[in-house]
Amino acid sequence: MSDPVLRLHSYWRSSAAYRVRIALNVKGLAYDCVPQHLARGEHRQAAYLGANPQGLVPALETGEGVIAQSLAIIEYLEEGWPEPPLLPKGAFARATVRAMAQGIACDIHPLNNLRVLQYLRGPLGLPEEAVQAWYGHWIAEGLRPLEALVARHSRDGRHCYGNEVTVADLCLVPQLYNARRFRCELAPYPRLVSIGEYLESLPEFVNAKPELQPDAE
Repeated sequence: MSDPVLRLHSYWRSSAAYRVRIALNVKGLAYDCVPQHLARGEHRQAAYLGANPQGLVPALETGEGVIAQSLAIIEYLEEGWPEPPLLPKGAFARATVRAMAQGIACDIHPLNNLRVLQYLRGPLGLPEEAVQAWYGHWIAEGLRPLEALVARHSRDGRHCYGNEVTVADLCLVPQLYNARRFRCELAPYPRLVSIGEYLESLPEFVNAKPELQPDAE
């Protein structure tokens, strides 16, 4: 696939956009960042909704159109630019990595993202203490089984699966970032913390950090 002009609609604190930024960096792909400030409602403006009816970030503009949902974007990048791979060889290995990634992207993240927290604080009127408890509960529910899975499948203690970066690692680092931001207890997950610390030292992960994005506050 020839390299089209890629434009990533992003928000610096979005963990879903964070994982896509890492994927683009791993693949060595240049892209333009188009910030959509979620707290200000920029993602709900008509122009953006016309391109991405879900009105969420990330969304990737390609030469063929717009792709929404972070895991779908990462799969698109994997198929179009297979080197270096973000999925291992073999059907079982690939399914296992996808299951790890989905455990974060589909089980933890949707319950703890910004629009859910805003609903808890706003229409439901929950106090901040209750919102924090909600957040920490779902972090624990998701990281506990993932800790067990990496104990089973990591070969080097530096990656979630095997000894190379996979989609699971792309999902782990942003989720740990959010867990620290919300002061969640991470001591029960020493393997995940150790893996995260190693991955966060890699240039592809460093350059995707929220604080280094053009719209960071």
